[in-house]
Amino acid sequence: MDRFKFERLVIWQKAMDLGEELNLLIKDFPNQEIYNLSSQLLRAVDSVALNISEGSIGQSNLEQNKFIGYSIRSLAEVVTCLHKAHRRKYISNLEFQKHYDDSFHLMNMMIAFRKNL
Repeated sequence: MDRFKFERLVIWQKAMDLGEELNLLIKDFPNQEIYNLSSQLLRAVDSVALNISEGSIGQSNLEQNKFIGYSIRSLAEVVTCLHKAHRRKYISNLEFQKHYDDSFHLMNMMIAFRKNL
């Protein structure tokens, strides 16, 4: 049962899914990255869903718009981390492309959501 408004938002659900997928992905990163790229990627991807939920609890569409903007920025950070992981050969071309495409799709959904506020 969804008791909070954000739990019904597809963008929140997709952000949650992406976060769990990337949490599994970083388990294969080298130990030297645990406090660097792994941590940064996980913080950024978690921030996407966290900001969507925080904005949905706000009192106005203006506030929700602001938090969706934060989510979009965090998603851009996720994509940059994916590029870094790919360049460092921590993830395959296939893994990169899948998560890159998922991120791009989510970004477009968030932009459309924000335009409809």
